[in-house]
Amino acid sequence: MNRLLDRWFEYVFKRLFPRGTLTVSPAPGRSFTVGDGTGKPISIAFNNPWILLGVLADPDLRLGEAYMDGSFRVTEGTLAEFIDYAGSQNHDRISVTWMALVMAGLRYLFRRILQFNPRGRAKENVHRHYDLDSRMYSLFLDGDRQYSCGYFEHKDDTLDDAQLAKKRHLAAKLVMNKRGLKVLDIGSGWGGLALYLAEIAGAGHVTGVTLSDEQLKVAIGRAADQGLKDRVEFRLQDYRDIKDRFDRIVSVGMFEHVGVNHYGTFFRHARDLLTEDGVGLLHFIGRSHGPSTTSAWIRKYIFPGGYIPALSEVVPAIERSGLVITDIEVLRLHYAETLKAWRERFLAHRDQVAAMYDDRFCRMWEFYLAISEMAFRHQGLMVLQIQFTRRQDAVPLTRDYIGAAETKLRAAEQRAIPKLRLAGE
Repeated sequence: MNRLLDRWFEYVFKRLFPRGTLTVSPAPGRSFTVGDGTGKPISIAFNNPWILLGVLADPDLRLGEAYMDGSFRVTEGTLAEFIDYAGSQNHDRISVTWMALVMAGLRYLFRRILQFNPRGRAKENVHRHYDLDSRMYSLFLDGDRQYSCGYFEHKDDTLDDAQLAKKRHLAAKLVMNKRGLKVLDIGSGWGGLALYLAEIAGAGHVTGVTLSDEQLKVAIGRAADQGLKDRVEFRLQDYRDIKDRFDRIVSVGMFEHVGVNHYGTFFRHARDLLTEDGVGLLHFIGRSHGPSTTSAWIRKYIFPGGYIPALSEVVPAIERSGLVITDIEVLRLHYAETLKAWRERFLAHRDQVAAMYDDRFCRMWEFYLAISEMAFRHQGLMVLQIQFTRRQDAVPLTRDYIGAAETKLRAAEQRAIPKLRLAGE
């Protein structure tokens, strides 16, 4: 029986990994090697063949679970190197097993149910991820705690450089060309973008809304510390319950939690909240290969209710809302570099995270950061920035204004360097 299983395992892995050098141990004392013998050797091991059978039947869920509980290990190389290697193979026409195809089909069939995020469920989903110990996030994020894709203007940019550039890029696209503009930040996180828009970009008043108690507490404290509590307000509020009108609306890294079922509601409400000559900007992860499903492991352990949409799922909802799309930009590998920096920082502080939680939690987060990074490198994920308005003439005729605005913002940042550093401490 063991010999038959090993032969079948070897057959499957030869199809999945035609390039490179991969040694697989289905159980202690048993192994085989596949690939063409090139590249850096990588070895993986399983505690027993039944674990490997489960992974091949449902890799989308079971590989991560096996890594979390220690029944799957990378014994030569690192987890990130193995996932990078696996992602670099040409799997377009190869399915792992028929069972994996069935599981993927069922998840696609029920995807809208899994993305149904009414108010109560949305709050609970946010609590699962964003209300973790805030000390953990401070160990691997930049000084401003930007938990979204950075903007790497230069190859040698640090994570802090890229996150500051991201805020600058967003502010430039919001056309902050008047003093006293009223701004709404949907999904305001730990408050960094809202504070930047007030302190650097000159917004008259910024309202940030979040569903995370932990983030809200930190953001309110930061506004008070920077002397901006009269100009920057943070609320624990669902975007659907906002009633005011705003000159500018921005949302960064929140749209992935809305769910396809609620796109129409999101954009209709955004239109109602935006003044007649207002400008909105949406920054979110998208996929280039059309509608799909959320990774079963990511949905269960990291982002319940989350979904990364294709552009073809978002644009029709914007069109139906009556909003006008005035700019779309695609940031391709910026998030891969952001996630790489987060992963390296997380692993450098692994012992401190383990002291807050446990070793299983650390393996879970290492797996999350590694597979997310490689999804941007190999699986067609990218970040989309969509600018929208109610009127065609609400933004300048060409995109030259973006670079010009960034130049002015850089100068303002230089004048405010002491305060920016204080905010990141």
